[in-house]
Amino acid sequence: MRSALLLLALSALGIAQTPQPPVDALRSTFILSGNNAGQQSVWTTPDGVTHVAFEFNDRGRGPSTVTDYRLDAHKTVLSLHTTGHDYLKSSADETFSRGDSGTTTWQNRSETATRAASSQSHYLGNFAGHPGPSVPDTFYLGMFSPPEEGALLIRAALANHGSIQLLPSGEATVHRELDLNLEADGKHAHVTEYAVTGLDFAPQYLWLDDDGHLFASADFWSGLIRAGFESKLKTLTEAQQRSEVERSRLLASKLMHHSPSTLLHNVAIFDSVNATLVAAQDVLITGNRISSVKPTVASPHESNSTLVIEGNGRVLIPGLWDLHAHVGANDGLLNLAAGVTTVRDMGNDIDDLTARRKRIDAGEEIGTRIIACGLIDGPGPFQGPTKILASNEKEARDYVDQFAALGYPQMKIYSSMNPDLVPVIIDEARKHHMRVSGHIPAGMTAAQAVSDGYDEIQHANFLMLNFWPEVKNTETPARFTEVAKRGADLELTSPQVRDFIQFLKDHHTDLDVTLNVFEEMFTAENGKPSPIVAPVADRLPPTIVRNSLSVALPDASSDQRQRSLESFAKMEKLVKMMYDAGIPIESGTDALAGFSYDRELELHQQIGIPPARILADATLTAAHIMSKDADLGSITAGKLADVVLLDADPTQNISNVRQTSVVIKDGVVYYPAELDRELGIKPR
Repeated sequence: MRSALLLLALSALGIAQTPQPPVDALRSTFILSGNNAGQQSVWTTPDGVTHVAFEFNDRGRGPSTVTDYRLDAHKTVLSLHTTGHDYLKSSADETFSRGDSGTTTWQNRSETATRAASSQSHYLGNFAGHPGPSVPDTFYLGMFSPPEEGALLIRAALANHGSIQLLPSGEATVHRELDLNLEADGKHAHVTEYAVTGLDFAPQYLWLDDDGHLFASADFWSGLIRAGFESKLKTLTEAQQRSEVERSRLLASKLMHHSPSTLLHNVAIFDSVNATLVAAQDVLITGNRISSVKPTVASPHESNSTLVIEGNGRVLIPGLWDLHAHVGANDGLLNLAAGVTTVRDMGNDIDDLTARRKRIDAGEEIGTRIIACGLIDGPGPFQGPTKILASNEKEARDYVDQFAALGYPQMKIYSSMNPDLVPVIIDEARKHHMRVSGHIPAGMTAAQAVSDGYDEIQHANFLMLNFWPEVKNTETPARFTEVAKRGADLELTSPQVRDFIQFLKDHHTDLDVTLNVFEEMFTAENGKPSPIVAPVADRLPPTIVRNSLSVALPDASSDQRQRSLESFAKMEKLVKMMYDAGIPIESGTDALAGFSYDRELELHQQIGIPPARILADATLTAAHIMSKDADLGSITAGKLADVVLLDADPTQNISNVRQTSVVIKDGVVYYPAELDRELGIKPR
């Protein structure tokens, strides 16, 4: 229920039910993995209200909202009202108003607040920079607002000398980057790129037209661009990437510490073969390899060419592995700060990932080792986030061959794949000695996929869905919602469950369970930071924390919430039963880099896996699964120098992996405190 004050404010402003977009609305197309997936429409009605309708479809998920803005003559936001649903189909009813005195009031399903006016004042110029009337020095960042709000934020920041305080918290700073002229189908547009910092771990880039409206916002996964200019999205994305690449080069030169050799003196080594600690060791790294591991000497040899890092008995572990990533621009810093030195990318834009790997290898970008897997799906309304869509045998085999030619060691099959093509993909992958894993395609069960030849299953929800073959539409969000509804009733002692576990063990199936994803969906509470963010909420940029306040599956009733909690508990117990049976449980995230990995390991301890065993599985077992254990996974002379120095012992409590002090990847030294500072993360 909205507050009486807010309702009165909205009534006074005259905001009424929004009509449909008129023919002359300013329209933009939302593009997801190269396919048109939605749109944004902006128009102003005679009553002075600016309306923004925004929606897109992402595998059955995606928002559909209408936001009504009351703006003054210089487009300062006086009020907003958003209705519709968010990405996960939960209600997205939100209101904000600014009174004549400057007092602001807002309400959504996670927040209800009133803020007194600031004592400061600024003056708003029009978009060309001319002086204007006084305006607020704060900007309310809507929780469910459309992309167009980014343009309003940029205008407000520019009017306040380039930065502005955000409501509920935080600060945004805007820098003008470059200008471009675009031509498409006889139409011309002049656009300006702006970098906005303070909203994420790195700048967000937005393109505005000369009227101050959003023209485009893009990356290699998705983008929004003015209708009629869709063919220019790649041009803008590449121009934007040049800004990102230059920033990456500067960070790499600043944060990568090189030395001909590095000595870690007096450390307790985690022996990932035996899952034990070996005290008082000296580890010498020469170049990018471990040259020796010996008992500690009283006085280490020092020279101008050797960096000596005093361990003082602290714990040195092999670099950690995240076996379920989708690498983005900030992930290198986030992962390395968390001690993750290798990730397996489970689906990405091929060109973007290839270019990123080259920059990392060349020392021009900070990043982990990346093992790439080929994502393939079938075409349809719920197709996955990939351009690789196979509808027949020839296409399926050709795509597998293309990924093999790129050196990809694994194929990942997605949810909309035709079950008849699953054996075809596996057969072609075997010719190239590639692993095969994935979601369970709609109409199949996990057991059927393993029978066809899956080496591995992604996500624990598909393990549970195996027991409800009547749920056929698992290419839709039903693969989450049905587990939340039914999971509580799964009888773990039943013959069906026991037989399935034995079946997976007999087929040597690996499990990439990503428990952190389902903990968020099934247990998060609106208005509270998600379980991933909660342990570090006081350290993160406030907008990151705020975005985690509304991540649970759509609420229905208190009874359903209780069932969701019980369903997640059953999921945890099922995974533990599989672990106890000897089935490898991988450490993968499919979520926020670094911090979600910490949470995933904590969940493995929560279900009863011993910390030392978790650590061994997150290092040597992971390297073995990907056939990289000859070079990685243990602290052994001759292996590649990927190690992490921790301030506390993770074999006693796996949460101590959060206590990273020094991270070395490929012989290069990184200090997590420095990485965190660049990401806007406060010190521990």
